[in-house]
Order: sequence, then C-alpha cells, then structure tokens
Amino acid sequence: MGGLPKLLDFFQDKGDKKHELAMAAMQMERELKLMEAGYAAQARVEEIRTEQVAMETQAQERQAMYAHDIEIGKGASQWVINLRASVRPMVTYLFVFLLIVVDIASIWWAWQSGAAFAEAITLIFDSDEMQFLASIIAFWFGTQAFSKK
Repeated sequence: MGGLPKLLDFFQDKGDKKHELAMAAMQMERELKLMEAGYAAQARVEEIRTEQVAMETQAQERQAMYAHDIEIGKGASQWVINLRASVRPMVTYLFVFLLIVVDIASIWWAWQSGAAFAEAITLIFDSDEMQFLASIIAFWFGTQAFSKK
C-alpha cells in the first residue's frame, strides 16, 4: 500500500509539469503577439511577473521539499537522521579531498620528473578542475546563502 501514494505523486508531478509546459508555451505565444503589436513595455512587465511567479513557485517547491524531508524523518532514530543529513557534506569532503590528493601527487610527480613548475601547474590545476571547485563553492556558499530568508 506504501507504493500507491508514490505512484499518485508521480502522476501528479507529471501532470504539473505538463501544465507548466503548456503555460510556458501560452506565455511565449502571448509575448510574441505583444511584441508584434509594439507593446515592448507590456512585455517587460509580463516578464517581471513571470519571474516573480517563478520565484514564488521555487520557494513553494523548496518548502514542500523541506516538509517532505521532515515527514520521512519522523520515527527514525537520531543516528539515521544524522546520517541522512551528512550525505551531501561527506560527498563534498570526499571530492575535495580527492582533488587535493590528486593535485599533490601530480605536483610531486612533476617535481620528481624535473618538469618546469609553471608548465606542470597549468596541467595539474586546469580550467575543468577550477570549474568543479567553483561549482562546489557556489553550492555551499553562493546560492545557499542568498536563498535563505
């Protein structure tokens, strides 16, 4: 019987997404008609309203996720609650630790093989790694900090 609510949630989510796509298509069509008629200012007002609705929807979605997390945590032991809360930070620690170990090993190997430091560091700490670290930092310190009320 526990699978029925999840199945219903799946169909509700599917219907919601279909509705959102239909609404977005209707808004796009309306905006195009407004632009053709020369109502650029009205289009900007509609864009602002759309952004506001999107922000409100995102806030409601976040609240629903928090409520869901609280609900599934009810009745669980403190150990399980702590374990669930530590998954994302532990994965972050693991990736950062792995990057540090790989970078240190690469620098050590470059030094042992006599490679020039300036050339080796650009190969070791490349733009892909910088993007990866930037996304981790942005997740934990960027978007998270600004989205809290």
